[in-house]
Amino acid sequence: MVEDLKGKETWRIFRILSEFIEGFDELSDIGPAVSIFGSARIESNKKYYKQCVEVSSMLSKNGYAVITGGGPGLMEAANKGAIQNGGMSIGLNISLPREQKANKYQNRSLHFKYFFARKVMFVKYAVGYVCMPGGFGTLDELFEALTLIQTHKIYPFPIILFGKEYWAPLMDFIKKTMLHHKTIDPEDLDYIELTDDPKEVLAIINKHMDKKMKLIKSAKAMEKRGDKDKKTVRIKNRKGIP
Repeated sequence: MVEDLKGKETWRIFRILSEFIEGFDELSDIGPAVSIFGSARIESNKKYYKQCVEVSSMLSKNGYAVITGGGPGLMEAANKGAIQNGGMSIGLNISLPREQKANKYQNRSLHFKYFFARKVMFVKYAVGYVCMPGGFGTLDELFEALTLIQTHKIYPFPIILFGKEYWAPLMDFIKKTMLHHKTIDPEDLDYIELTDDPKEVLAIINKHMDKKMKLIKSAKAMEKRGDKDKKTVRIKNRKGIP
């Protein structure tokens, strides 16, 4: 019996590896992307659904791929806004006992069994997060990204909370309770943006992308100078020049 359990765990490792490999293969060419999170329970006639379509549509028009959890509600809204503009609309679907039914607005779909493999894909290919009103799943993605940025495990990117009224109580708790007890630093609040304006979402993402591209350009220039200096040293050594 013990041997059977060991065998089962071994095959589970292969399944986990296959999810990572498939994700890396499928998403390696998508370009700059924004991961959008939100409740699966908000219906299409609600305000936040319509705003989510608008946010996603605006991002898509400006060349960003949109990544969601692939399900209904606000995930559907985000995929819908992207695909209606001919953009890359990605759904990272997962097997769940309820709520997770893949929406029809995906032109690239992946299917996961394990949350942790799926989470890697959300963060690895994103230049920003947009958190629409959501439940535990949205909060999970929000605080995991904040933790990774705070601990310097990933390069900082904007985390945008859309819906001031919805997120106000959480922001009050963070500012009045967490800061008061010094469980976070005041600078940690700089990672979070709060807005009700789709245009501001785009402006925040564009500003981050401009900064990132400048850093990449600067790093490449330094690398090129370093290679040039190494080449000069090699030539001098060959010629015996001190």
